[in-house]
Amino acid sequence: MKARVALYAVLALGAAATMFPFVWMVMTALKTLPEATSMSLRLFPEQWQWANFADVFRAAPFGRYFFNSFLVGLTVTGAVIVTSLMAGYAFARLQFPGKAVAFAVILATMMVPFEVTLIPNFVLIRKLGWYNTYAALIVPWCASAFSIFLMRQAFMGLPNDYFDAAKVDGCGHLRFLMRIAAPLVKPAIVTVGLFAFLGSYNSLIWPLVVTSEDSMRVVQVGLTVFSGAEGVRLQLLMCASTIVILPTVALYFAAQKYFLEGSLAAGIKG
Repeated sequence: MKARVALYAVLALGAAATMFPFVWMVMTALKTLPEATSMSLRLFPEQWQWANFADVFRAAPFGRYFFNSFLVGLTVTGAVIVTSLMAGYAFARLQFPGKAVAFAVILATMMVPFEVTLIPNFVLIRKLGWYNTYAALIVPWCASAFSIFLMRQAFMGLPNDYFDAAKVDGCGHLRFLMRIAAPLVKPAIVTVGLFAFLGSYNSLIWPLVVTSEDSMRVVQVGLTVFSGAEGVRLQLLMCASTIVILPTVALYFAAQKYFLEGSLAAGIKG
């Protein structure tokens, strides 16, 4: 009993330490600027400034930013799911020359830092005439090495009996993938989609580099409008951050079951 109480106490402390930055962010979002920037340790605001939420949308076109973020994020998510399904199935079940080498090259790309490819990718975008377009925000991220690896592991974890039975019945690879294999690896698909959306939605450097017009900005870039030469409007920045983080929190809780199943399956199968 004492060991269980101690365990719960440690878990509670860990949960509190994890939640504190989020609570501080929300509480700061509801303060005035002098109170938000003061050195006081007071967590809760003296007067709740609910008008800060309206001020955020007056300070910048966040409606447009959210539209761009969701458009880019959902498109990238759909593209990553399709490419990961196709490539993962091919590497798991098809036999073709250079298969091992191709898969090793794909895995090797995971070790290349994003900063190394930033300038070459930017130069390519400019030469293609995609600067300040949705294509620049979407096309470079339509495939993911990690997602391909995750889907390959999921397909390799399926019993061979499914594949043998489908082959005997004359089922082609594409039909088998869409009708049988994909539904069986649904947790992995949800995990891939979740990672793809969060990666796109939380991206800052790439959208900042390839866009310069407000009409093409995304929410993460929009957060930078609250920092300028005159200083940081901390209460509005925290307010905007609270609004921006809500979709990702909701998405995670909605897909939590499949996310955990997919992550565990990728680690113990294959």
